[in-house]
Amino acid sequence: MTRGPSPGLRPFLPADARALAALYSASIEELTGEDYSEDQRAAWASAADDVAGFAARLAAGLTLVALIDGRIAGFAALKENNLFDMLYVRPDLARRGVGAALADAIEKLAAGRGAKLLTVDASDSARDFFAARGYVPQSRNTIMLGGEWLGNTTMTKELAAAATGGPH
Repeated sequence: MTRGPSPGLRPFLPADARALAALYSASIEELTGEDYSEDQRAAWASAADDVAGFAARLAAGLTLVALIDGRIAGFAALKENNLFDMLYVRPDLARRGVGAALADAIEKLAAGRGAKLLTVDASDSARDFFAARGYVPQSRNTIMLGGEWLGNTTMTKELAAAATGGPH
């Protein structure tokens, strides 16, 4: 893994919706091929076909956008202060620290908002990433998306220690 420059983070803006929908689809298409079939990836990516609906989903939680050199590099969303809802990175920047920076920020925000436990439904492609961050598998799931069954794993991470950390 070659780490690039640390991304800057900012909140999601409605004007980001189309770019994030495209990034979401590209990330699924290019980074999950070892774990999901072409039909499964197409069904999963189709969640962003309705850009307005996708924007509403992003706006419903706390969505952070990562920028490198002024360009969108990835995004992550926190829902209801205890659900790590989405984490997607531009395929050409995968495994360069963008996902880790976003995950760090989401975990800190969740802890700062009083969450003791953060839950994620990790795709098979993201399961090892979350496990390396201390998330523990709780259950295996199959969900229906666009007429296709996809597997994921519900994982949790204890945040109590992060919430009681000392000054920075």
